[in-house]
Formats: sequence, structure tokens, C-alpha cells
Amino acid sequence: MAFDGWPEEALDFYEGLEADNTRTYWTAHKHIYDELVLGPMTELAEELGPEFGEWKIFRPYRDVRFSKDKSPYKTAIGAVIGDIYVQLSAKGLAAGNGMYGMAADQLDRYREAVADDKSGAELDGIVAAVRRHGIDVSGRDELKRAPKGYPADHPRIGLLRCKGLVAWREWPPEAWLGTAAAKQRLTGFMAHTRPLGEWLSVNVGPSTLPPR
Repeated sequence: MAFDGWPEEALDFYEGLEADNTRTYWTAHKHIYDELVLGPMTELAEELGPEFGEWKIFRPYRDVRFSKDKSPYKTAIGAVIGDIYVQLSAKGLAAGNGMYGMAADQLDRYREAVADDKSGAELDGIVAAVRRHGIDVSGRDELKRAPKGYPADHPRIGLLRCKGLVAWREWPPEAWLGTAAAKQRLTGFMAHTRPLGEWLSVNVGPSTLPPR
């Protein structure tokens, strides 16, 4: 079947799960999750995958082994399509692109590229262009001061303080969410943020450190 958005019942399902995060609720409403939440997400991923890359839908179960919060179920469905993260919850639709967390070697390469006159100016322009489309670009765990070895008055000090860099957009529930227009919103986001993902891929890349 072709992707045709998420019906209102999908959002109602997550509202109910937020209020009653129990196996009893999940079991009684799992057919709604399968048909009206997971089903459309799968259709969306299958349609976008050929253009944007391999996709994966995350499991709905939380890993509670090391968490104080023992609620068993996630209150959102998330997927990765290529480099893009897509999420649906009771709050609506959201999408992200970038590197949320960087390993030590990635962070070193990121800062060197930001400080460089050519690649840093390029990133500055990319971030400004993304923001002009109403998409937020921010860093994870931003430092309060300049990182060691970089001047506090660097022209791109805001970017240098970031320990990750992500473009993020949220859309609250509206009628279009239940139509194929939801796919159009996401493809627009993907197109607008693709230069950011490409800059990070070229200048930062994956970590080469051995896993801990």
C-alpha cells in the first residue's frame, strides 16, 4: 500500500500509552500500533528508502535494565531513513539530521573543520540556509567556554562549543498528518538539511576509535 499519513487514532494511541504505560494497555491496543502506527511508518520508509538510503524502524520496547524509569514502552515510534531520523508521537511528527553525539576523534575533526577558514565558512553558510527554512540547528551539550586551544573570540565560537550538531524540526498535529502530505514535509526537510549531513560526512565522518 502507498503511504497516506497517520490517522488521528495513531496519536490517540500514544496519548493513551503516555497515560497508561502498561502491558495491559499495550496488549489491548497493539492492533492499533501494528496497523495505524507501524504500518504507515513502514510504508513511508519503503517509499523514501530508494532515494535516501537504507532504513530501520526502532523497536517499541524500552531498555529498562539501567534506567530508573521502568515504563516498558516508548511513547514514540522512531525510524532512520538514510541519515534522517523520523519520529511520530502524540505531539506530532519530528525529523532530525546530523550528528547528535560525536566520539573524541570525531569532535577533534569537527572543531578543526569549523576553525578552518574555508570549511568553517561553508558550514556557517549551510547552517544559516537551513535555519531560513524554519529548521532549528543546535549542538548537544554546548560548552560554556571555548574548547581548549581555540580563542574565545573566534568568529564561529558558537559552532566550536558544540559537541554535536543536529538539524531538528517538529510539526504539531494538523490535518495534513493524516495524508500523503506528511511525506512531502519530510522530503522537504531532507532536501533542506542534506548539505549539513554531507558537510558532516566529509569533514567529520565515522569514528575510528575501537568500541569501549
